[in-house]
Amino acid sequence: MTAPVLEARDVVRHFGGNRAVDGMSLTLGAGEIVGLIGPNGAGKTTLFNLIAGSLKPDSGEILLGATPLHRLPATARIGAGLGRTFQIPRPFAGMTVLENVLAAVQGQSGETVAMNFLRPGRVRAEERRATARALELIEFVTLSHLAHEPARVLSGGQRKLLELARAMIAEPSVLLLDEPAAGVNPALLEVIIERILEINRRGVTVLLIEHNMDMIARLCGRIVVMAAGRELAAGTPAQILANREVIEAYLGEVGA
Repeated sequence: MTAPVLEARDVVRHFGGNRAVDGMSLTLGAGEIVGLIGPNGAGKTTLFNLIAGSLKPDSGEILLGATPLHRLPATARIGAGLGRTFQIPRPFAGMTVLENVLAAVQGQSGETVAMNFLRPGRVRAEERRATARALELIEFVTLSHLAHEPARVLSGGQRKLLELARAMIAEPSVLLLDEPAAGVNPALLEVIIERILEINRRGVTVLLIEHNMDMIARLCGRIVVMAAGRELAAGTPAQILANREVIEAYLGEVGA
């Protein structure tokens, strides 16, 4: 493995008497695409939420490089280089696709009221650069024809693509993808797979939760399996698909 860019060390999260994440450790090397799989209730999304900052761990550490993410609010984690998409995208329905992507731009001078009066030229220049970059990303995710349409007109698969563009405009070094294939038709799924691979080729490390094992096998060099809040197994797609413990963990899980 190359130098780690994201580490979870002995992370625990309780919900009452239930340990949703029970001493889970995970390491991502620079440039990897790692799949995180497991039966329903395994703790996958809870671990994602702990890494992204919408939940706090009861114990353990989460590091992005040398940065202790577990000490930062979710908004600061974006600036530190962590991006995230959601299983069910929730764009700003009344805003255009372009406006949705621009809403995720980080560190704009115009966010400070005073700078709009003191340095209006700088603010306008930053806005022009941000708009150009947003349009590039919208083209990258094949939504250019909808750039000025409200996000409410997008299909489920198109909303997943919009989320990719919105996450990428913050220039993450690590991207968390939560079930990018869920509810997506086969044609758009191919587009999503291709774009994830290209994002990775551009230097972004990817961790994804997914139940579509064909997609996992195509994208991931390594898979980590969770069950009951812990790591059950880890290895290549071929190793995981032949692992008896993994097969048993999935018994009775329809669609898993």
